[in-house]
Amino acid sequence: MNLPRAQHAVAQEGLGGWLFYNLQHRDRVSDRILGIPDSVHNTRPWVYLVRPEAEPRKLVHAIEERILDSLPGDRLTYASRGEFLAGLRDLARGLGPVACQFSAELPMLSYLDHGTAQLLEECGFALRSSQALIQRFLGVLDEEGARSHEAAAVHLYAIVSRVWDRLRAELGAGRPLREGEVQAWILEEFRTRGLAADTPPVVAVGRHSADPHFEPSGGGALLESGQVLLIDLWAQETRAASVYADITWVGVLAGRADNEVQRAFTAVVRARDEGLHFIREALGRGEEPAGAEVDRRVRAVLQEAGYGEYLKHRTGHAIDAQLHGYGANLDSVEFPDPRRLVEGSCFSVEPGVYLPGFGVRSEVDVLIRGGAAVVTGGSPQTELLKL
Repeated sequence: MNLPRAQHAVAQEGLGGWLFYNLQHRDRVSDRILGIPDSVHNTRPWVYLVRPEAEPRKLVHAIEERILDSLPGDRLTYASRGEFLAGLRDLARGLGPVACQFSAELPMLSYLDHGTAQLLEECGFALRSSQALIQRFLGVLDEEGARSHEAAAVHLYAIVSRVWDRLRAELGAGRPLREGEVQAWILEEFRTRGLAADTPPVVAVGRHSADPHFEPSGGGALLESGQVLLIDLWAQETRAASVYADITWVGVLAGRADNEVQRAFTAVVRARDEGLHFIREALGRGEEPAGAEVDRRVRAVLQEAGYGEYLKHRTGHAIDAQLHGYGANLDSVEFPDPRRLVEGSCFSVEPGVYLPGFGVRSEVDVLIRGGAAVVTGGSPQTELLKL
């Protein structure tokens, strides 16, 4: 853990401290920020308190008293519930509000259970959400993280081009193909290029493309002439602490798209580009737009185009060492995110519309660097892929 950085962040938020609490590694955020590996035995609660202008403090069980030895600070030890409560009261004494890992707005950041929150409050802590602090620590990329993300993104753009060329050749030769086969091509590209992903990519044809998280069963559906084909792929380098990239391209299995598909694609691209324009204009004024503000702007474009009832998800999600990361999401509807797109933020911009017979989505990744919004990996899709 970078203690000076944590202390500075706590002071900037006007807090008395940042309280980390864990048991059985339930709180992934606390473990990740403090550097507690999964292999460490954790059968009893531990507490770590970071204060802005004083040494951190620890509260650990007697049989696991060394669990936080990698971190600085004074240690209190307990062996009974009474001693545990006394230790909590001692930590709370004289503190202002403390941040903990919970959020009423953002479920992904909420790890502190209700019973423990009640107990902490009974012992004298005034609790606040740590969502802004988590973004400062896990939701922004440093130079190495930015390099890792860009490298993965470049690979993904190359894979889309390679897979579509192969698909065109195979179908042109009259070979029948299924969704699962194309998915296997992508996974082989991942292996060849030293990439990995937590789950397989989406390859969805026809009405399956209207399911944003479609997963093929068995070999998947047959790719038939004239259908929409949506390819959503995400991956990171296989080395430790690498950062994900995540893009979506869409095409038609024909020489041209019908009017309905073309109209939907044009609207989605226009909405995506309006989101990028909105972010860049705000940054140009020296402002940091909130994720919810960007989502509202993109959503308005699609609603005006007549696709309001066909929107199923937010405009974008944060990206870091996890595919859906801890930074600000572009979301004003599902779980509205008030956090701002600060320097180092990495996120997707991926508006989509999902009609009864097909779906269209265009996804790019954006990194805020030097006060500018940079699309990573390659140029955004501007035309439907075609055979």
